Amino acid sequence: MAKSTPLTGMMGGWRRAGVAVTLLALAACGPDETISGFAGTERTWALVSLDGVPWSERATLTFPEAGQVAGAAPCNRFTASQSAPYPWIEIGPIAATRLACPALEAEDIYLSALEDMAVAEVVGDVLRLTREDGSGEMVFEAVRP
Repeated sequence: MAKSTPLTGMMGGWRRAGVAVTLLALAACGPDETISGFAGTERTWALVSLDGVPWSERATLTFPEAGQVAGAAPCNRFTASQSAPYPWIEIGPIAATRLACPALEAEDIYLSALEDMAVAEVVGDVLRLTREDGSGEMVFEAVRP
Protein backbone atom coordinates (compact mmCIF):
# COMPACT_ATOMS: atom_id res chain seq x y z
CA MET A 1 0.00 0.00 0.00
CA ALA A 2 1.37 3.41 -0.97
CA LYS A 3 2.06 5.79 1.84
CA SER A 4 0.02 9.00 1.75
CA THR A 5 1.96 12.23 2.04
CA PRO A 6 0.68 15.80 2.23
CA LEU A 7 1.53 16.18 -1.47
CA THR A 8 -0.36 13.05 -2.59
CA GLY A 9 -3.31 14.04 -0.41
CA MET A 10 -3.36 17.45 -2.07
CA MET A 11 -3.21 15.87 -5.53
CA GLY A 12 -6.30 13.81 -4.70
CA GLY A 13 -8.11 17.04 -3.81
CA TRP A 14 -7.08 18.60 -7.12
CA ARG A 15 -8.26 15.50 -8.97
CA ARG A 16 -11.65 15.67 -7.25
CA ALA A 17 -11.90 19.38 -8.08
CA GLY A 18 -11.07 18.59 -11.72
CA VAL A 19 -13.79 15.97 -11.87
CA ALA A 20 -16.31 18.40 -10.36
CA VAL A 21 -15.43 21.12 -12.89
CA THR A 22 -15.75 18.61 -15.75
CA LEU A 23 -19.18 17.48 -14.52
CA LEU A 24 -20.36 21.09 -14.22
CA ALA A 25 -19.17 21.84 -17.75
CA LEU A 26 -21.00 18.78 -19.09
CA ALA A 27 -24.19 19.80 -17.28
CA ALA A 28 -23.98 23.25 -18.90
CA CYS A 29 -23.85 21.55 -22.30
CA GLY A 30 -26.95 19.49 -21.53
CA PRO A 31 -30.38 20.02 -23.01
CA ASP A 32 -32.30 23.21 -22.31
CA GLU A 33 -34.75 22.38 -19.53
CA THR A 34 -36.64 25.69 -19.76
CA ILE A 35 -39.65 26.34 -21.99
CA SER A 36 -37.21 27.27 -24.80
CA GLY A 37 -36.18 23.62 -25.08
CA PHE A 38 -39.79 22.52 -25.54
CA ALA A 39 -41.42 25.41 -27.42
CA GLY A 40 -38.49 25.84 -29.79
CA THR A 41 -36.13 28.75 -30.20
CA GLU A 42 -37.10 29.25 -33.86
CA ARG A 43 -40.88 29.35 -33.35
CA THR A 44 -43.13 32.34 -32.94
CA TRP A 45 -46.32 31.88 -30.95
CA ALA A 46 -49.41 34.06 -31.51
CA LEU A 47 -51.96 34.57 -28.72
CA VAL A 48 -55.39 33.26 -29.74
CA SER A 49 -57.24 33.45 -26.42
CA LEU A 50 -56.85 34.86 -22.93
CA ASP A 51 -58.93 33.40 -20.10
CA GLY A 52 -61.23 31.74 -22.63
CA VAL A 53 -61.92 34.93 -24.61
CA PRO A 54 -60.69 35.12 -28.23
CA TRP A 55 -57.83 37.61 -28.61
CA SER A 56 -57.97 39.92 -31.63
CA GLU A 57 -54.97 42.20 -31.05
CA ARG A 58 -51.44 41.39 -32.20
CA ALA A 59 -49.55 39.52 -29.47
CA THR A 60 -46.65 37.16 -30.04
CA LEU A 61 -44.18 35.27 -27.91
CA THR A 62 -40.79 33.73 -28.73
CA PHE A 63 -38.13 31.93 -26.73
CA PRO A 64 -34.97 32.95 -28.63
CA GLU A 65 -32.58 31.13 -26.30
CA ALA A 66 -32.52 29.48 -22.91
CA GLY A 67 -33.66 31.88 -20.22
CA GLN A 68 -35.03 34.52 -22.60
CA VAL A 69 -38.50 35.53 -23.71
CA ALA A 70 -39.30 38.12 -26.37
CA GLY A 71 -42.25 39.15 -28.44
CA ALA A 72 -44.62 41.78 -29.67
CA ALA A 73 -47.47 43.17 -27.61
CA PRO A 74 -50.27 45.10 -29.34
CA CYS A 75 -48.14 48.29 -29.41
CA ASN A 76 -44.58 47.47 -28.39
CA ARG A 77 -41.87 44.84 -28.52
CA PHE A 78 -40.71 43.32 -25.25
CA THR A 79 -38.10 41.09 -23.71
CA ALA A 80 -37.87 39.29 -20.37
CA SER A 81 -36.05 36.52 -18.58
CA GLN A 82 -37.36 33.04 -17.79
CA SER A 83 -35.34 30.45 -15.92
CA ALA A 84 -37.84 28.05 -14.34
CA PRO A 85 -37.56 24.44 -15.55
CA TYR A 86 -40.33 23.16 -17.80
CA PRO A 87 -43.29 22.77 -17.18
CA TRP A 88 -43.06 25.84 -14.95
CA ILE A 89 -42.66 29.30 -16.36
CA GLU A 90 -41.75 32.51 -14.59
CA ILE A 91 -41.59 35.50 -16.94
CA GLY A 92 -40.20 38.80 -15.76
CA PRO A 93 -39.27 41.46 -15.32
CA ILE A 94 -40.60 42.58 -18.68
CA ALA A 95 -38.85 45.43 -20.49
CA ALA A 96 -40.82 46.98 -23.36
CA THR A 97 -40.46 49.81 -25.81
CA ARG A 98 -42.70 52.81 -25.08
CA LEU A 99 -44.67 53.55 -28.24
CA ALA A 100 -48.20 54.88 -27.87
CA CYS A 101 -51.06 53.34 -29.80
CA PRO A 102 -54.83 52.85 -29.43
CA ALA A 103 -54.35 49.33 -28.03
CA LEU A 104 -52.33 50.23 -24.90
CA GLU A 105 -55.04 48.83 -22.61
CA ALA A 106 -54.88 45.46 -24.41
CA GLU A 107 -51.09 45.59 -24.16
CA ASP A 108 -51.22 46.10 -20.40
CA ILE A 109 -53.60 43.15 -20.08
CA TYR A 110 -51.35 40.94 -22.23
CA LEU A 111 -48.09 41.78 -20.45
CA SER A 112 -49.66 41.50 -16.98
CA ALA A 113 -51.12 38.12 -17.87
CA LEU A 114 -47.70 36.89 -19.06
CA GLU A 115 -46.16 37.79 -15.71
CA ASP A 116 -48.99 35.92 -13.90
CA MET A 117 -48.50 32.62 -15.71
CA ALA A 118 -46.83 29.76 -13.81
CA VAL A 119 -47.24 26.54 -15.85
CA ALA A 120 -46.51 25.90 -19.52
CA GLU A 121 -47.63 23.06 -21.78
CA VAL A 122 -46.55 22.54 -25.38
CA VAL A 123 -48.56 20.09 -27.48
CA GLY A 124 -47.76 20.21 -31.17
CA ASP A 125 -48.54 23.70 -32.45
CA VAL A 126 -50.29 24.83 -29.26
CA LEU A 127 -48.67 26.51 -26.27
CA ARG A 128 -50.83 26.85 -23.17
CA LEU A 129 -49.79 28.99 -20.20
CA THR A 130 -51.83 28.80 -17.01
CA ARG A 131 -51.85 30.50 -13.64
CA GLU A 132 -50.64 28.45 -10.72
CA ASP A 133 -54.12 28.20 -9.24
CA GLY A 134 -55.64 27.28 -12.62
CA SER A 135 -57.83 30.40 -12.62
CA GLY A 136 -56.92 31.48 -16.15
CA GLU A 137 -54.90 30.66 -19.20
CA MET A 138 -53.29 32.02 -22.34
CA VAL A 139 -53.47 29.88 -25.47
CA PHE A 140 -50.97 30.47 -28.27
CA GLU A 141 -50.65 28.82 -31.67
CA ALA A 142 -47.43 28.46 -33.63
CA VAL A 143 -47.18 30.93 -36.50
CA ARG A 144 -46.50 29.29 -39.84
CA PRO A 145 -43.55 30.86 -41.68
